[in-house]
Amino acid sequence: MDELLKMPQTAKGMETLNNILSAAAQLIYEKGYYGANIADITKLAGVATGTFYVYFSSKISLYRYLLLQFGHQIRKEMSQKTADCRTRREAEREGLKAWLQYVQKHPYVYNIIWESLYVDRNLFKEYYETFSKAYCAGLRRAQEDGEVKDVDLTVLSYMLMGISNFVGLKYCLLGDGSADLDQVVDEAMRVLDGGMFTDEAPTRQERVSKPKKDMNFRVEVDFGFLNNREREGDQ
Repeated sequence: MDELLKMPQTAKGMETLNNILSAAAQLIYEKGYYGANIADITKLAGVATGTFYVYFSSKISLYRYLLLQFGHQIRKEMSQKTADCRTRREAEREGLKAWLQYVQKHPYVYNIIWESLYVDRNLFKEYYETFSKAYCAGLRRAQEDGEVKDVDLTVLSYMLMGISNFVGLKYCLLGDGSADLDQVVDEAMRVLDGGMFTDEAPTRQERVSKPKKDMNFRVEVDFGFLNNREREGDQ
């Protein structure tokens, strides 16, 4: 922990640190990592620029701390909200809902997390690999209990994380706040329960040849006509 931040020893120091973290989260959300400089962070936090270095050695140290802390908080939130779930399906539903609620309250987490792809790709990779590892542990137990099919759990964990990430992006970060989260979660679970494909999917040829509903006429190519035209041209 010492390489990330120096722990405050007083209540006032903790308040100062919290102000710096809050200012950094806001500015990274608004300007991105590279647009948020230390001077702006300390100004918004209401402290001198030199005070920043009492707690952090650099901006990247502060950023790494935020990324690790949010990752820990999110996993803790998911764990708490799913602790009483009796089935894996119930845990997936409650976990997705908890994530969406968390994002509504903390919209800047997307910027903190995804910014790492451009700040340090290894941080981005480590974040999701850590999340996947914890996810797989729960999925493996469910698989052993017969609740989850015999599929690659790493692939499954990333698919489920992808659903959570982009559903949250649509309805919590980019939406207007009016989304019914229970309805959104129910739709996601309906897909997980039954899949997205029906048993009546047409073949590619059927899709190509099937006329549109508003087509009143049908003309089909006449290869005999083309062959006759070529012969007539030779005469």
